[in-house]
Amino acid sequence: MHRRPHALRLPVAGLSAALLITAALTTTPAPATPVPGAPAAAGDYCGGRCLDILPPGENGNATLAEIILNRMFGSRPAHTDDQLGPYAALAAGYPGLTEAQLRSFFNDASFGVPADQVASTTRPRADVAIVRDKATGVPHITGTTRYGTEFGAGYAAAQDRLWVMDLFRHVGRGELSGFAGGAAANRQLEQSFWQAAPYTEDELQRQIDAIAGQGDRAKQALNDATAYLDGINQYVKEAYDGRYFPGEYDLSGHIDPITNQGSIAPFKLTDLVALASVVGALFGSGGGGELASAQVKSAAEARYGKEAGDAVWKSLREADDPEAVQTLHDGQSFPYAQAPDDPQGAALPDPGSVVPERLVYDATGSAGQLTTPAGGVLPGNLLRGRHGMSNALLVSGSHTDDGHPVAVFGPQTGYFAPQLLMLEEIQGPGISARGAAFAGLSFYVQLGRGQDYAWSATSAGQDITDTYAVPLCTTDGSPVTTAANSYRWHGQCLPFDRLERKNAWSPTTADSTAAGSYTLVMYRSRYGLVTARGTVGGAPVAFTSLRSSYRHEADSIIGFQELNDPGAVHDAASFQRAAQDINYTFNWFYADSRDIAYYNSGANPVRAPGVDPGLPVRAEPAYEWADFDPVANTARYTPPAEHPQSVNQDYYISWNNKQAAGYAPAGYGNGSVHRANLLDDRVKALLKNGGRASRVSLTQAMESAALADLRAEDVLPELLRVIRSAPVTDPAAVTAVQQLESWLAHGAQRRETSAGSQTYADAAAIRIMDAWWPLAAEGVMRPGLGDQLFAALTGALQINESPSGGQPGPGGGPVSANESIPHKGSAFQYGWWSYLDKDLRAVLGQPVAGPLARPFCGGGDLAACRSVLLDTLKRAAAQTPAQVYPGDADCAAGNQWCADTVIQRPLGGVTDAKTTWQNRPTYQQVVQFSAHR
Repeated sequence: MHRRPHALRLPVAGLSAALLITAALTTTPAPATPVPGAPAAAGDYCGGRCLDILPPGENGNATLAEIILNRMFGSRPAHTDDQLGPYAALAAGYPGLTEAQLRSFFNDASFGVPADQVASTTRPRADVAIVRDKATGVPHITGTTRYGTEFGAGYAAAQDRLWVMDLFRHVGRGELSGFAGGAAANRQLEQSFWQAAPYTEDELQRQIDAIAGQGDRAKQALNDATAYLDGINQYVKEAYDGRYFPGEYDLSGHIDPITNQGSIAPFKLTDLVALASVVGALFGSGGGGELASAQVKSAAEARYGKEAGDAVWKSLREADDPEAVQTLHDGQSFPYAQAPDDPQGAALPDPGSVVPERLVYDATGSAGQLTTPAGGVLPGNLLRGRHGMSNALLVSGSHTDDGHPVAVFGPQTGYFAPQLLMLEEIQGPGISARGAAFAGLSFYVQLGRGQDYAWSATSAGQDITDTYAVPLCTTDGSPVTTAANSYRWHGQCLPFDRLERKNAWSPTTADSTAAGSYTLVMYRSRYGLVTARGTVGGAPVAFTSLRSSYRHEADSIIGFQELNDPGAVHDAASFQRAAQDINYTFNWFYADSRDIAYYNSGANPVRAPGVDPGLPVRAEPAYEWADFDPVANTARYTPPAEHPQSVNQDYYISWNNKQAAGYAPAGYGNGSVHRANLLDDRVKALLKNGGRASRVSLTQAMESAALADLRAEDVLPELLRVIRSAPVTDPAAVTAVQQLESWLAHGAQRRETSAGSQTYADAAAIRIMDAWWPLAAEGVMRPGLGDQLFAALTGALQINESPSGGQPGPGGGPVSANESIPHKGSAFQYGWWSYLDKDLRAVLGQPVAGPLARPFCGGGDLAACRSVLLDTLKRAAAQTPAQVYPGDADCAAGNQWCADTVIQRPLGGVTDAKTTWQNRPTYQQVVQFSAHR
């Protein structure tokens, strides 16, 4: 039985009565009447060869009446799911894809709307028109003045994403529960964001004031944002007065559905900073795992001794693994954040001393409940869950069918209904772009296309966050313990800043959680936010997190403005200059009719000589960032020339992998096997022996990788070679091995037998692989690591990340690193793929560059290793489907296909159908420009 998603739970009793009431009192706006003289399209040099897609649909607003009708009868507002079907269908349709069929799976992303395709035209002001097309309802905003253009962008954003925008301005302030309800997931989510980016309202305003002093572009950006907010607030007023605002405001108790009493708070500039902090925390930061890495190092040294243990730690860390797939593969080197041979200032915590910082105080009522019947509007571990977002495939014109570069790229931002992103086209003085933007920040297109170029990004995650061990002190002469709330700074004993957020909630129709309240508290030092306490060499310390983009959440506004400005971006070099003005950690990609290009952005701090960025550092002047100013949180940053960058490499791929030689990743997991290998191998195959790429073949390469099981494609062959090193005689093992070998021969993909069958081909082999991986990883590694090091390593890098989010294996730490979000699509970013690959190849006697420092499987003995793998394989094969896929609120136990499915997680009242699994960007472009200005 397939259960429907149910984020907003409406009581069955009373639905009909509610429908009658809302039908009488709620007005759904009639589509605006098309008017003559729609603005002409701007210069478009793509020649009809720019496509895009963003499921489920552009329309993210539904009135209360529409929500109830959706729940009772399945009806839905227009354009809420019309991009979901084409997006999902590519999984079955890609093998026979043709040029003519591309538009069956993607939207036409040309500028403008043909006259016969105009569905409506709205003019919220005389100087702007919002034209919506019949096919998808995407807003095409054209203004004759800059103010009017941005006013229209805000008005259209509110039309399409008002509720989502409101949710996330509260998430960014750590106050979701008071707005959307006290469900456990809501509280968990607001707590994680309050830990990552706590600000007072005055501090949010100060970030805006700081931007205002950065020159003419910055002033224009703030003017744009102000006009955008004016457009949002105009729509809010009209929708409230006309009673066609999103029905979630009724369901969550903000507006009375009968009397219309209540309000929607106006949006303001500080809301945009709060929204930007959400985007930056989710997708544009890196580092901060130094405590977990230190615990791996300490456990390794305890297990093997200092010298041997340090070698094991370094090999598991894979900071500059020679076998790691890299985006830049022409021999370029960009040294950054490398581990020194003789680290200076490292502050390893005493074993067992680290305690996470207390966050919740003064809890009342349901605040003490760890679980609630209400599920929350967003996953509670949205921020804490590991994120590997976005992919890109670009081929230079010298290797394509018609001599013009081809790009297939987009961000993997999860799946929600409405989507976190929205599509739009903006045309006005100094702005000409179409693409995707985060709801509430859509005064500029963040990923998309201009007149003769397109751009996209993947999360880079290089290390811009460091952990300091800050000595604690007292001002009254009392003994210093880990409970002290003062710290040492340059010889002074200073009190921590105390940042508070008080939240209270009551039950509503949408969230039945009983009333409760609490206060969230974060302590802040000049070395960053306190995340944990412990001891170093017996001395009490606070472990703090210092992120270079903290207090600078909105600084990237200038770079995004430039990307939208045809006067600022006109070739690869000007694109790279625009990307330099973005302080988020992103890999930026560019394509026009002549060139492809790449640039890695981010505020990379210059560290003190000898400091290891992968370990906690003593909080002393000698180990601070160069030119560090704690008040403004600024430092000296690596210059643009030291950021990985390139123009016209034969091809680029990225799937959140290592950027270039010498450019050390912030965390673990960049070794010989990475999901980016799935892209790299396929593009290499396309270009082999003089092959030429096209929009079709590059899309096929992307989708083939989207359905691949990384473990099966890149590690299963070694697993089976070890097992086949001697005859297999056990009948159960023989059957399992034959099934796995057959799956490998068929391509090791997770594909339906036919479109819509809801059953995988090679289903038995897939079930065995899912069950086997965590058992094999533990069986291979745990005996050699020992329990303490094994647990520490799982706290730094999870064992598995399967499509279903299940089969995690053992976890380490108070919050398991294996914690994952089901039905999220994205998979195989984090896991022990490289460890097993390197270790098994060594056991088989194959060459390994950058090997693990010691053998693990069977202690390096092939026969003993084979015994481990056979034993774990038989145990895996014996597991029933219900054991491997235990079921959840959306899927029955044992339903393999359903367990993997992608669900557009409902942020509001309208829900969507499950779709077959794909590991693919949420928003995606397929582009090949034919001309240039």
